[in-house]
Amino acid sequence: MTRLTLTRRHLLAGAAAYPLSACGLTPDVLIRPEAAGLGASETVFVASNRVFEDGRFSAARQDRLGYTRFTINIPPNREVGAVQPGRSAGRGPDPMSEFVATAGDHLGARSTFRATLLAEAERTGTREVMIFIHGFNTTLGTGLYRTAQIRHDFDIPGIPVHYAWPSAGNPLGYAYDRDSSLFARDGLEELVREITAAGLGVVLIAHSIGSAIVMEVLRQLRIAGSADVLGHINGVILFSPDIDVDVFRAQAARIGELPQPFVIFTSQRDRALTLSARITGLRERVGNLSNADDVADFEVTLIDTSAFAGGVRDPLNHFAGASSPAVVELLRDIAQVNNAFESDRSQQAGLLPGTILTIQNATQVLLSPIDN
Repeated sequence: MTRLTLTRRHLLAGAAAYPLSACGLTPDVLIRPEAAGLGASETVFVASNRVFEDGRFSAARQDRLGYTRFTINIPPNREVGAVQPGRSAGRGPDPMSEFVATAGDHLGARSTFRATLLAEAERTGTREVMIFIHGFNTTLGTGLYRTAQIRHDFDIPGIPVHYAWPSAGNPLGYAYDRDSSLFARDGLEELVREITAAGLGVVLIAHSIGSAIVMEVLRQLRIAGSADVLGHINGVILFSPDIDVDVFRAQAARIGELPQPFVIFTSQRDRALTLSARITGLRERVGNLSNADDVADFEVTLIDTSAFAGGVRDPLNHFAGASSPAVVELLRDIAQVNNAFESDRSQQAGLLPGTILTIQNATQVLLSPIDN
């Protein structure tokens, strides 16, 4: 099977002129082979229903999934939680402080993707895959780098796979992204089925609108009677889910038994979700719930990060669970995210410092900084 190697000529950066917004800057992937070895390296697989044309992944939608593999350089000079994409304009990227790819390959057919993924599982000694589903205003590159950051900073043992659904990558593209999130449901289901059919477990990690895609796919799998696939989902983590509370309740009720652990990161300081709530005429989204009352029927763990500000690239506090250095260090030091995945709900909550509330089936952790 012949693979097309992606070079810096094939994947040129975008203008990167968009302002900071809910989910960050919007450049495409930069490939710099000379950056190999400068920092830690992460191999990230990508499944995307974005159209690849003119040497870049666009916001246009396609029915089929395309599969790609990238090697990402984690810059050594950066704050924990920060993702600064490299730029092609001006001085060019600084791989010591900015994220770049050092290699990339189109994998072609699903069979090649599965074989390559299984080879990576054998190489790394893991049988689990971490799928990251990005949120609003995200290009393939931004989501790719965030996937690498989450796997690296939390030291998650699974193979990182980025599901890159076709966001407009534009702060004015909210309506397009909402429609694309519906379009993207079948693609994520296909990806989950492909991975579980290979005998690998899955942990789903989503941000913002990406959380809505996850909920819809879990609902689809339950309606299809695919208990075998659901049984391979070893955990769900939703960061700042941009989901209407009533919609979430309806989805969760139809799913029934939720994969465990099922963790929701919330924050009262999330200004992006405050704006989203205003647009919809409601007070709260799931990602900024003030308490667990509205989801108490379900076996979920809410981790409230309101005591923490987002990191330097997160001025709207829309991703504090992954961008705040304090939160990342806290979770990594006390539990190593994977330990929390493997614990039952009561043990998981006990690992996290802060006030712990139990309301019916739900647990809420009001996360607190640790005094030094």
